[in-house]
Amino acid sequence: MTTHMTLASAAAPDAPRAARPGRRRLSVVLALAVGTAVLFVLTLATGSHPVPVADVVRILFGATADDPRWTVIVEEVRLPRALTAAGVGAALAVAGLQMQTLFRNALADPFSLGVSSGASMGVAAVVVGTGGVAGSFTGDLAGLGRVGVVIAASLGAAAVLALVLLISRWVRSAVTLLVIGVMIGSAATAVVGVMLVYARPERAQQFVMWGLGSFSATTWPDLQVMLPVIGAGLLTALLTAKRLNALLLGEDYARTMGLNVGRSRDLALFGTALLAGAATAFCGPIAFVGLAVPHLTRVALGTSDHRALIPASMLAGAFLALACALLSQPPGTDSVLPLNAITSLFGAPVVITFLIRSRRGVQGVAS
Repeated sequence: MTTHMTLASAAAPDAPRAARPGRRRLSVVLALAVGTAVLFVLTLATGSHPVPVADVVRILFGATADDPRWTVIVEEVRLPRALTAAGVGAALAVAGLQMQTLFRNALADPFSLGVSSGASMGVAAVVVGTGGVAGSFTGDLAGLGRVGVVIAASLGAAAVLALVLLISRWVRSAVTLLVIGVMIGSAATAVVGVMLVYARPERAQQFVMWGLGSFSATTWPDLQVMLPVIGAGLLTALLTAKRLNALLLGEDYARTMGLNVGRSRDLALFGTALLAGAATAFCGPIAFVGLAVPHLTRVALGTSDHRALIPASMLAGAFLALACALLSQPPGTDSVLPLNAITSLFGAPVVITFLIRSRRGVQGVAS
């Protein structure tokens, strides 16, 4: 009896320790959820014409605001922008997480396979298209305005994805596939450069503005297409969490566990293409989010388990994107700063400091 009590008392202090990682992860997720909700409301409240936070909350719950103009501003202008930022941020973060796991490369991001370059090539074709005999298709798309740009970006991204998936059937090594994707992206970028040489200056300027990225151009009809596509990509990522965990140990070891590596890789590539393609088609190539957020979530949670990382990355990506959307439109002014400049200038110092101060984060990046 004494021995039994001694063992029980010795094991008791270890129980709280075993529970600490779970409590830590839960607290991090809750903090991200609360922070994302706060930023979402602030994004609706701030801008060239400030709206009281209390009225924003009333509008979100279907009540009437004190001033009818605030309802129009929030529902028609700022709510689509905030939903776009949250959705695209979550999409790029999860896509980056999948790419870093699939290729076991800390520098992989959602656009490593050339999806962004393919979308840029499609947009460049529309911008340069004049509607002549040689460019009738792109000219017709250019006549559709923003819808034409979205269609062209989607077609360009889909073309590159189809090529990468076709090549993946003959490539066993994920590293080789990554290099091939980078080469395809470089070739697409070269094609874009050649197109812009023959573009009129004002058309080339349109392409440059698209390349800076923006959350402000989406409308409610855009969201009816974009959000379901992003939702499908996020659901695919959640369903493949166990497969991604197995791939962390290497493809050879995953095969010994009975995992169909080829099918798992195709699912990850397909989900990433849905997420990155939808984000790029509607918002342009948004830099930094997909590269940085996975590292931050690994450090914050202290785990590589995708069952925890994927939901946390969704929230962290949405949080970071909303913060950048808030900073890109200074309160009380009509000016709009380039989104990609904000994501890099604001985000890079924060991430570098966060990783350097965490020994675990530095080790995770090095691996």
